[in-house]
Amino acid sequence: MSGTTTAGTQRSAGATRHVPGLPAAGNRWVVLGVLCLSLLVVALDATILHIAVPAVTEDLRPGGMELLWIVDAYPLVCASLLILFGTLGDRVGRRRILLIGYGLFGVASALAAFADTPHILIAARALLGVGGAMIMPATLSILRQVFPDRRERAVAIGLWTAVAAVGAATGPVLGGFLVQHFWWGSVFLINIPLMALILPVGRWLLPESRGGGQGPWDVLGALMAAAGVLGVVLGVKRAGGGADILDGRTLVPLLVGSALLILFVRRQKLRKHPLIDVRMFARPAFSTAVGCIVLAMLALVGLELVAVQYIQLVLGLSPVETGLRLLPLTFAAMAAGATGSYTLRRVGPRAMVSLGFTLTAGAVLVLTLMGQHDRPWLLTIGFILLGFGLQTTLFGSYESMLSEAPAEHAGGAAAIGETSYQLGAGIGIALLGSVMNAAYAPGLAAVPGVPSRDSSAAAHSLGEAYQVASQLGGPAGDALRSAARHSFVHGLHVTLFVSAGLLLLGALAALRLPRLMECGAREPDIADAADQAPPAQVPACREHAERAGSGRAVV
Repeated sequence: MSGTTTAGTQRSAGATRHVPGLPAAGNRWVVLGVLCLSLLVVALDATILHIAVPAVTEDLRPGGMELLWIVDAYPLVCASLLILFGTLGDRVGRRRILLIGYGLFGVASALAAFADTPHILIAARALLGVGGAMIMPATLSILRQVFPDRRERAVAIGLWTAVAAVGAATGPVLGGFLVQHFWWGSVFLINIPLMALILPVGRWLLPESRGGGQGPWDVLGALMAAAGVLGVVLGVKRAGGGADILDGRTLVPLLVGSALLILFVRRQKLRKHPLIDVRMFARPAFSTAVGCIVLAMLALVGLELVAVQYIQLVLGLSPVETGLRLLPLTFAAMAAGATGSYTLRRVGPRAMVSLGFTLTAGAVLVLTLMGQHDRPWLLTIGFILLGFGLQTTLFGSYESMLSEAPAEHAGGAAAIGETSYQLGAGIGIALLGSVMNAAYAPGLAAVPGVPSRDSSAAAHSLGEAYQVASQLGGPAGDALRSAARHSFVHGLHVTLFVSAGLLLLGALAALRLPRLMECGAREPDIADAADQAPPAQVPACREHAERAGSGRAVV
């Protein structure tokens, strides 16, 4: 390989040359730090409020529907606007959208922290969702632009996905600490100094980039996508909350949202300048990676929901103790993200994602050994395997999806990935929650000494069963409490077995991904790079050189 260098970039074989308008080699990692910090704040806000709900309820006295919207306004609005702002960033500038998102997030955080009525808090949470929808796809699309070399990009995506996992998992722990020592508004107030720091740094450091799209931006298509995703996610969330799937408030959003998304896809196929190039889904690697993200999030969020209920209601631990029990999952996810690039180069996307799913399924089966008594070491082992396996799966899926998408459609591809992430989370809560309820309720149908009316009320959830048991008192209350605990553990085991089956299905689906990592796609001397690359990288680079020589377009 020749010793040619450009723009001050000088590295060993396989390196990425400096691209005009993008940060030099050293600054790229500083940019990644800013992007990861941005994502950390957004991921924290997705879960940090959960632990503060009792304090919010006591202070603002919201009604049942208002409390539901306080919790759900952020993820619903964020999920519905990801495609809109991801594709808008491709047109007007990803950095511009990201900076506006920073500003909105800071303003909304201040509004939420000092909200004195439920309606103001709901509006603030919705505005936070708008800011989050601007930030999330922009961070991933800028990352795609800043790291054109796939090997460096794999390292960056590993850190990016690890930060997302850390934010979501540590949200309840941080929220519990803040609520315990301050007031509930502090869970929002911590965002303000972070945004005050990131906004000027991002404006100074982040590069501006746009896609290659021409022609007018499809406003109608963007609104159709937003309304469609909102309808589907809202319907799925209602179903996950225990609503009847045939209830009009659940079924209508699902049907209308699905219809709008179908019309959106048809519209994009017919337009000369589409928002999203739906032909990307014709690529097996792209569509498979998106499906794997949905399945992985389905398992992760559904299992976390059941695990939190188990730890708090069966083992009797406090919210802060529950958050601490989940920390091994977080640390394992960080380790998987940090080693993901090396693993991807060694085994390739197909084996990495498939093995990640298989490892997660094994972790789930380990957790079936949990009973009504605390086994901290068993729980820790299960969570470590779960975090490492799922993060490995998400890393390989995100890296394959983003590498398969053309650079000019990076914002749209990132939005699709993030929407899949949110949709998988919603489906996971709905599906695994329904399985849990179906397995739990029959065990309380006929508890000796307990009136049928009380048994029916206790069948709704373990928390409600405990309340009914306390009201009954005496032997009947003790019998109901014992039966509810046994039924919950039985339902937990059934849910875990269903999860393991879905994860093994994901392992099979991942076999459609490429066998080897195709690196250095846009380097003109890729064949020489393959000759001098480290042994672990040679097969992938050679395969790419052969395919590039045959005229096959590979990203």
